[in-house]
Amino acid sequence: MIDVKRVSFTYPNGTEALREVSIRVRDGEFLAVMGQNGAGKTTLVKLFNGLLKPTSGKVLVDNVNTKDTSVAKLARSVGFVFQNPDNQLFCETVEEEISFALRNFGFDESRVKRRVTWALNLLGLNEYRKTSPFMLSGGERKRVALASVLAWDPKVVVMDEPTIGQDHRQKEKLRQFIIQLNSQGKTVVIVTHDVEFVAECAPRIVLMSSGRIVAEGSSKEILTDPETLTKASIVVPQITQVFMGLADLGFQFDVIDLLSAKKLLSERLIKK
Repeated sequence: MIDVKRVSFTYPNGTEALREVSIRVRDGEFLAVMGQNGAGKTTLVKLFNGLLKPTSGKVLVDNVNTKDTSVAKLARSVGFVFQNPDNQLFCETVEEEISFALRNFGFDESRVKRRVTWALNLLGLNEYRKTSPFMLSGGERKRVALASVLAWDPKVVVMDEPTIGQDHRQKEKLRQFIIQLNSQGKTVVIVTHDVEFVAECAPRIVLMSSGRIVAEGSSKEILTDPETLTKASIVVPQITQVFMGLADLGFQFDVIDLLSAKKLLSERLIKK
């Protein structure tokens, strides 16, 4: 789906954000890009839909070189939800915000109406249809931004720091929503340093540091390897830390989520 081949990127001010990065995002995959601030995470995913073009190397989206096509064409396949929703919201009402891209992509009016209603209902925004998005809370504005992207049904959805500003209940709703999207065949990429959220979602993980990929693998492989996580300034999930402390009592330590932890503890109690 997306193939990044030995890509480097330097900003006009001379900051080298990516250095010889290669990665492949498969069709229908759920991927989390993790690392500390300044690791190059957001720069990397902005290459996926042409918001940035490589300084060297190349990025292919469905075998199309991003240097050879416009952001508008790439956005039809790769939808991008910014970390700060205010960077992509500009219409007077939520309804107009969601319909804007649909009209730009040439959807007829009857289809625009259907897709807008579908997106509003999907993200619980119907009551705000005629409301200005700038009158909503930060979490609600993020949902509007996501709805405006999902409305045109891109193959890939990229979310930059989707959990920032969300409370525990909102994070759980977001987790279930992302898993549902992915189970329906949508390719989902999230950029985050929220290790607890990633542990509960269990995507494939790419760890970045100083513009390079330092590790990639399954959630269980990456999140139970303290040495590898340290390279990207990421800490081990709290539940994993607990089970590592219980290793002397015979507990396995490769536990990253609460459901698995409850299951193991229940099995131990039953044996006793």
